Amino acid sequence: MTALIIQIAGYLASLLLALSLLVTNDLRFRWLNTGGCLAFIVYGGLLQAFPIILTNALLFFINVFALVKIYRKKEAFDLLEFGPDARLIQKFLRFYEADIKTYFPSFALQEDESDIRFVVLRDMVLANVFVATLAPDGTATVKLNYTIPKYRDYKVGYFIFEKEKAYLLTRGIRKLVYTEVANKGHADFLKKMGFQKEEVNGRECVVKNL
Repeated sequence: MTALIIQIAGYLASLLLALSLLVTNDLRFRWLNTGGCLAFIVYGGLLQAFPIILTNALLFFINVFALVKIYRKKEAFDLLEFGPDARLIQKFLRFYEADIKTYFPSFALQEDESDIRFVVLRDMVLANVFVATLAPDGTATVKLNYTIPKYRDYKVGYFIFEKEKAYLLTRGIRKLVYTEVANKGHADFLKKMGFQKEEVNGRECVVKNL
C-alpha cells in the first residue's frame, strides 16, 4: 500500500510540473508548479529522500513569493474604441486567427454602425479585443471578446464587466448576450463573470444583465 502511495505521489508531481510547462498564463504556471512541488515534497518524505524535499521546498517558496507578487501587482488597464478599418487590430486578429476560431468560430470583422468595438490595454499591451452588435432594446450580442493567452486570469473580464460597467451603460447596453459558446474554458470564464443561461428569442443563450 505504501509503495502504491509513493508511486501516485511521484506520478502526480511529475504530471503537475509537466502541465505547468505547457500553459502560457503566468498565474496558472505558478499554481501548477506549486502543486507539483508539494507533491514532490510528499514523495520525497515517503522515500525519506532529503535532497528531493530540500529542492522542492525551495522551489515551493519561490513560487509562493511569485504568486504574492502577481496578486499584489497593480496593473494599468485602459479601454480604447476602434473602427473596423483599424490596421493594427486587423493585424492582431490575423496573428491570433487560429486561436480566435476555437472560441469564436464564426467571427469576422465587418463594418456595422451598430457595432461597439474596443480594445483593452493592460500595461499598454493589447490584451483584448471586444466587438458586439447593439440592438435598439439595449441587447448587445457579443461577436468577439478575445483575450490573448498570457492574460487569461479573469482580470480583463472584471475590468470590462465590472470596472467599465458605466461605459457599457453609457453606450446603451443593458444586456450582454452570447448566442454561441464554443469553448469549455470560455464557458467557465463567462460563469465566473456572472453570465447565466437564458432563453432569448426562442434560443438558449448565455446572458448577463447590467
